[in-house]
Amino acid sequence: MNKFVFRQAQELQAKLAKAQQELADMTAEISSGGGAIKIVVDGQQRIRSVNISPEVINAEDAEMLEDLVVAAVNEAIQKSQELAASHLSSITGGLKLPGLF
Repeated sequence: MNKFVFRQAQELQAKLAKAQQELADMTAEISSGGGAIKIVVDGQQRIRSVNISPEVINAEDAEMLEDLVVAAVNEAIQKSQELAASHLSSITGGLKLPGLF
């Protein structure tokens, strides 16, 4: 392999490793149910925290709470994917590399 190409690949690999670490430090907060459920997610799609307002905790209507949590988690995952794609595209120049978000 051409030394220049190999060096470029190594540099890209180092930049991607750094970007992955940066994504672990980036967070987004998502809410559902008018702020009743709040989820903080990082750029690696890990849930950092879940906050449930006591007002929506009702043993007789657990299904509503479940729906709010599902909606918030789904939105958190989407927001995390967008965060990662945006951050990584600045490094990859918009290339769609396998294994990346």
